[in-house]
Amino acid sequence: MEVSKHLDVLIVGAGISGIGAACRLKQRCPGKSFAILESRARIGGTWDLFRYPGVRSDSDMFTLGFPFRPWRSAQSIVGGEQIRQYVEDTAREFGVFDKIRFDTQVTAASWSSAEARWTVETNHGAYTCSFLYLASGYYDYASGHRPEWPGEADFAGRIVHPQFWPDDLDFAGKRVAVIGSGATAVTLVPAMAAEAAEVTMVQRSPSYVVAAPARDSHATWLPASLVRWKHILLTIFLFGRSRRRPQRVAEWIRQKAREALPAGYPVERDFSPAYDPWDQRLCLIPDGDLFEAISNGKVAIATGEIDRFVADGVKLKSGKTIPADIVVTATGLNMRLLGGIDLVVDGEPIRPADHMIYKGMMLSRVPNLFLSFGYTNASWTLRSDLTARSVCRLLRQMDSEGHAVCVARLPQGLERRPVMGLTSGYVQRAEGTLPGQGDRQPWLVPQNYLRDLANMTLRPIDEALLFDKQPEATSRQSPTPTGVDPRSASATHQC
Repeated sequence: MEVSKHLDVLIVGAGISGIGAACRLKQRCPGKSFAILESRARIGGTWDLFRYPGVRSDSDMFTLGFPFRPWRSAQSIVGGEQIRQYVEDTAREFGVFDKIRFDTQVTAASWSSAEARWTVETNHGAYTCSFLYLASGYYDYASGHRPEWPGEADFAGRIVHPQFWPDDLDFAGKRVAVIGSGATAVTLVPAMAAEAAEVTMVQRSPSYVVAAPARDSHATWLPASLVRWKHILLTIFLFGRSRRRPQRVAEWIRQKAREALPAGYPVERDFSPAYDPWDQRLCLIPDGDLFEAISNGKVAIATGEIDRFVADGVKLKSGKTIPADIVVTATGLNMRLLGGIDLVVDGEPIRPADHMIYKGMMLSRVPNLFLSFGYTNASWTLRSDLTARSVCRLLRQMDSEGHAVCVARLPQGLERRPVMGLTSGYVQRAEGTLPGQGDRQPWLVPQNYLRDLANMTLRPIDEALLFDKQPEATSRQSPTPTGVDPRSASATHQC
């Protein structure tokens, strides 16, 4: 396979994480050459893929936006195309748009310790790079989670999944059943209710649904940085409160629902989950649009397990049939780490579940590889930007000390813990594929921006890392840092 020119850094993904990383590299490491490989034809990642009615953020734009290009509108919750355009405008303004190679699918990447470089295979040939930066998110773009039910072939209508919304779907005046109770479902339901004859949200069990203002009036006069910090601190406070006093927070959420819904509405049946708040992500509804649609009679909730599809809708195990001309299966995502790329280090395939995550941005025993992940309990960008800044800090230090290779080394006695503290279905389904986190820094992923900010900026950037010079300056018999094979991690750990 023909190899394109060598690059210092190769970024995979042109969504929020990838564009943020590119902008930070250009700001803080101006001497580094880089390119962005994007499998789709447009910039935006998630916000280009999802095109279902009402698609929007479930985080405020003041924290979802980039800190180096603050969101200037008072509109806090915005649609997917506005977010995608914001990402594109940022890429153009900061001069990284031309670095994107569109329609380029990365299939495999292999590390050679002898050459101290990655070889990255794509549908348009191969690239080599000194550092590989994966910013491709955590779910599978090619397939969503789609359970199958008995009787689907008997259904006379159309079944669609939100991840692959058909352009020709006309739901005006139709009866719609949306299966699911997560963020996608609570977004779709009120959006479709504006045109559909009726919409029923069919949920096996409820989720916590919280109304929040779609606009922040403070943004019209407060400096952007203060508005951003207001939202950061409010989110941290609410999450901490949920962890310390879950029952009190759960009752507060239910009470807010009671106040927004018609008198006597069965909130305990439809909006009272069996789990504690933030065991799964809360579902945000801007300006209470779902509650308003229910109150206006345009939307109904049907809580119960599905028995089967029938010709004119969906039948529950309770015996009730939900009439429908269209069924939307808003049943979740499939997690897919590393963008589905097959990673190999010196001939050995890399399986993420066999590794631990270092500072939330590297895998143990994998040289010169950076990963970008967001928070599960706050805006994605808060964490992905911290990672980008920390990567730049590490690259600058390596340059100053003449290092070419870095590997995260596991200490003895590190206790393995799950990396994501959620009970959501997509997390549970992927548990066997995820890397672990440790019981202490720098192997913890605290899901707390203030703690991460302190750890990523105040602690040494090189703690628990092994370094090496360029291959020409080292023995070919020991090409990895200090002669340690990255495949062995440490004398006693194989994680």
